[in-house]
Formats: sequence, structure tokens, C-alpha cells
Amino acid sequence: MNRIKKVFTLIHTILWILFSLLLALQLSQDTAQWLHLTVAVMLTALYVFYSHFLLLTRYLGKNKKRAYFLRLAGIALTGPILYILLHYKRLDTFDLINEYYFISLFSLIIPFIFLSWLARITENLVLNTIRKEQLEKQAVQAELYYLKSQINPHFLFNTLSNIHTLVYKKTDTASEAVLRLSSLMRYMIYESNAPTVPLSREMDYLQDYMSLQQLRYNAGPVVALEIAGDIASCYIAPLLFIHFLENAYKHSPARLEPGDIKVSVVVSENTLTFRIQNPIVTKQGTALVEPGGIGLPNIRKRLALLYPGKHSMEIDSTGKIYTVTLQLYDHQLQPHERKDNLLYH
Repeated sequence: MNRIKKVFTLIHTILWILFSLLLALQLSQDTAQWLHLTVAVMLTALYVFYSHFLLLTRYLGKNKKRAYFLRLAGIALTGPILYILLHYKRLDTFDLINEYYFISLFSLIIPFIFLSWLARITENLVLNTIRKEQLEKQAVQAELYYLKSQINPHFLFNTLSNIHTLVYKKTDTASEAVLRLSSLMRYMIYESNAPTVPLSREMDYLQDYMSLQQLRYNAGPVVALEIAGDIASCYIAPLLFIHFLENAYKHSPARLEPGDIKVSVVVSENTLTFRIQNPIVTKQGTALVEPGGIGLPNIRKRLALLYPGKHSMEIDSTGKIYTVTLQLYDHQLQPHERKDNLLYH
């Protein structure tokens, strides 16, 4: 806000300098006393303009019209008096101070009263707009913080449930699961506080989660991961994809074969495409469960706040495959492409 006020001060200074130069140029062509007249007019104009400007600052928007108009009348009267005091020594005779002289003075005073009103209204509109944007931004940040804070307990609950199963079965992988969880929580607590993170780091996080989930399965890697494009040059909001991966594990059949869950991340020009597919339990072609839960409204709200008008999400739950395709637009990406295909272990 202080920066905007400094900009207004600079604009005022530039405009007054331009006005004084134009005034001096005009008067120098009409009279030999142009310098004295320029000073008199400028001081009077400055007095009227900023007296009314400060008056508006004090009374604008307040129910004190009587006090405002009384002081405005005072400015309108003292402005001409100031000009006469500055200029009378240069007058050939006081007889020149007549009704026409005062009319010409008021014709000088009134425009600067109007201009000061216009300047004050304009500055108020700009400052109020900036304040409104700041408040809206703070509200958005607060809502995003709330939405993101919901992710951590949900994720932690699911992961601890998995570790409990491993401990109950007395498997040797329980300690490894705790280490994986520690790595995941480190990312969620410290790194995900940034507005954006490298896509490559977000993918590392997802792969750590896949490793943790893989401890539940004796078969080969159940997730087929495909990455295409230069993910190192792409930045996204953190924890944007984890919900979809959690759902893929949660709503897939109990027995998963290698590659049953398919995840692809493609960076192409200014578009990032994330797609995930997983089998779902069906009965006569209808899903027994509706994937999404409370997490899906959460992710929709986050996308609307983070990428307004710059994202699309399509969900296809027909048949035996549940597919989510999320696209983010207007990313500043490098044209360099690379492609990896792997079954994640």
C-alpha cells in the first residue's frame, strides 16, 4: 500500500511540474511579469488543491456535510485573497480589483477544487480496489490452507492403518514403512508450504507413496508410471495429485496385478496432463463404490482457487475402469521432452 501511495506522490509531482512549465510558457508570451505571475498562480493553485484534497480526506464518506461545505467555502474565499496578497504589488492600481477581477480569480479557483476532488476520488477507488484484492487474496490463502490441512490427517490415517496391518502380520517391512512415512511427512510438513514446487519433486513424493503402498503386495509393482516431458522446469501447487493416487488404491480390488493402476504425467508446451486409471469392483456394470469421497470436493475447490479458468478435470467411472484426467494450462515450460516408461517398485 505504501508503494502505491509513493506512485501517487510521483504522479502529483510530475503533473505539477508540467503545469508550471506550461503556465510559464503561456504567461511569458503575454506579459513581462510572467515569472511573478507564475509563482502567484502556482502557490494559489497548490493551496486550493491540497487544502481541498486534505478536506476530502477528512470528511469524504462521513455524514458531516455542513462542516465540509463551511470549510470548502473558506478555501474558496481564502484562495483569491492569497493570490491578491502575492500579486497586488505588481498591480498598477487597486482599482483593478473589482468584481470582474474576483470573477476571474474564482474561475482559477474552481477548476482546482474540482481537480482535487477528482484526484481524491480516483486515489480512493484505486486504494479500495487494492485493499479488496488483498482481502480476497488473504481469504483465498486461508481457504487453501484449510483445504490443504484436511489432506494431512486423511493421508496419515490411511498410512497408519496400512502400517498397523504390516505390524499385525509381523512382517519385516514394517520398519521400512515407518521410514517411508517419515520421508513423506517431511515433504508434507516442510516443502509443501511453498505456493508451488517443482513437478519433479511432487513426482518423487508420489513415488515414495507408491513404495509405501507396494509393501502391502507380494506381487510385482501394481502401478505403471509414465512420465513424458521436462518435468524439472514445471512448477505446480503441492499435494495436488495425492488424492487421486490414494483413491486408486482404496477403490481398486483387494488383489491387484502388476500394472493394474496406470499413472501418466505429460508435459507438453503450456499444458500439463495428469491421468490415472484403476480397476473398480463392479456388479452388473455398476461400481459398488463411488470413488472420490470428501477428497474430491476438496480437490475441486483447490483447483478453482489455484487455477481459475486454467484447468479441466474429467472423470469417467463407466465400466470396470475409473479414469481421472486433469489438465493444467498456461504453464511456462521448456520445449525439451523426455519420455520414461516403467513399472514402479
